[in-house]
Amino acid sequence: MNVSKRNVLWTFLCCGLGVAMVSLDNLVVITALPAIRESLGGDIQQLEWTVNAYTLTYAVLMLPGAALGDRFGRRRMFLVGLSLFTAASAAAALAPGIGALIAARAVQGLGAAALMPLNLTLLTAVAPAARRGAVLGALSAVEGLAIAMGPLIGGLMVEHLAWQWIFWVNVPIGLVVLPLARGKLAESRGMHNRLDLVGTALAGTGLFGIVFGLIQGPADDWSSVRVLAALTGGALVLAAFVVWELRTPMPMFPMRLFRHRTFSGMNAAGLLMFAGMFGSVFLLTQFFQGPRGYSPMEAGLRILPWTVVPVFVAPVVGYLSDRIGGRSIVALGLTFQACGLGWIAARVSPEVSYPSLVPALVLCGLGMTFYFSPTANLVMSSVAAGDRGMASGSVNALRELGGVLGVAVLASVFTAHGDLATPGSFTDGMVPALWTGACLIAVGALAVLATPRRHGPGRPARKDTDAVVPGAEGTAAVPGTEGTAA
Repeated sequence: MNVSKRNVLWTFLCCGLGVAMVSLDNLVVITALPAIRESLGGDIQQLEWTVNAYTLTYAVLMLPGAALGDRFGRRRMFLVGLSLFTAASAAAALAPGIGALIAARAVQGLGAAALMPLNLTLLTAVAPAARRGAVLGALSAVEGLAIAMGPLIGGLMVEHLAWQWIFWVNVPIGLVVLPLARGKLAESRGMHNRLDLVGTALAGTGLFGIVFGLIQGPADDWSSVRVLAALTGGALVLAAFVVWELRTPMPMFPMRLFRHRTFSGMNAAGLLMFAGMFGSVFLLTQFFQGPRGYSPMEAGLRILPWTVVPVFVAPVVGYLSDRIGGRSIVALGLTFQACGLGWIAARVSPEVSYPSLVPALVLCGLGMTFYFSPTANLVMSSVAAGDRGMASGSVNALRELGGVLGVAVLASVFTAHGDLATPGSFTDGMVPALWTGACLIAVGALAVLATPRRHGPGRPARKDTDAVVPGAEGTAAVPGTEGTAA
């Protein structure tokens, strides 16, 4: 095996394990929420924060994380992010109370924000141009498998070990990958190294205000001064963020990319799809363990028809998207997902039989597969090669924000119509929440249909040339790295 192939394999191993750790933590915690509530206490608002503290810091700091890698070295920041994630996982496992757990989850999100954008850049740097699509596709498959297995792995650990093990499992992986990454990953830097600190602060403050208002609204009353101040202040700060990003020469979030209708439509669809999906899974796992009385492992198994379908169907969907176009496939997938959630909402009750929900769960899984497979190609081909680094970071950030908002919105709808006290009151809140998730995803399908039928691959003006990245220990060719800095 030549040196180049060995570099790709070692880099893929390091990046794949990093992606698996971060992606697993997106959904693994949700299955453990009832056990965490029993062990540490907390109401539904605090349980939401155990999920949202992670995804909010992850989403807001992802683009700055890429910029720090461009400035200080991608391998160096990968190691920093991995160290933070590993240490925060141990802190979460040792948390004495719900507040300490939420704080540890926020630090986990900080580590994930450094890991995820740099995984893609590090792997792109060593992958041969002719095999780059296959290598990056394999990394996406690792991510999808980790997300799919999250509820089941969480259930297994909670039932047979303890809920703390959903965090402890990250520690040995991190301790193995750290020395491996230090020795095997090549260092590189980006061409731009300015940090948009003002944009980062505005985005984080504005999003925190809105999420805080959505979570506290049902508990404090929507007309309370605290909730109104959080929602209004958050919206105003986000408006200031948009104005700043339009004017600063080195924006964290490049607003000019939204002039491309495909880029705008696919990002809107991604935000809405993740909102509906994460919010619904958040409630479904608690429904299976609460009103239905299943164990954590049994609950994870019952979510599996939804989350494991992509593993088997994705290759077929990729073939179909090449034949009939990704736009139609993505719109069909979001329609499947919306119909699946609507089916569950129409059927769910304290006495509903699980087999009657399986077709709806499979339909949701098909929808997720149809959405994921062509999305990356649609987004990346809609922008110039030099903007693809920023485009990738923007897509991932908006998806994570969708997950944050979805959990907050659907839990708020749930709390407005029901509670955790009895099976009947649980489903009273769950039904309108699931309908809300279905409507969000249906709007996402409309956003995809509003995009142009033909996107930008092959346009001569956007020839995908490789850009040389200076400052590497062995210069690597990375397409579009000039756009990765924030």
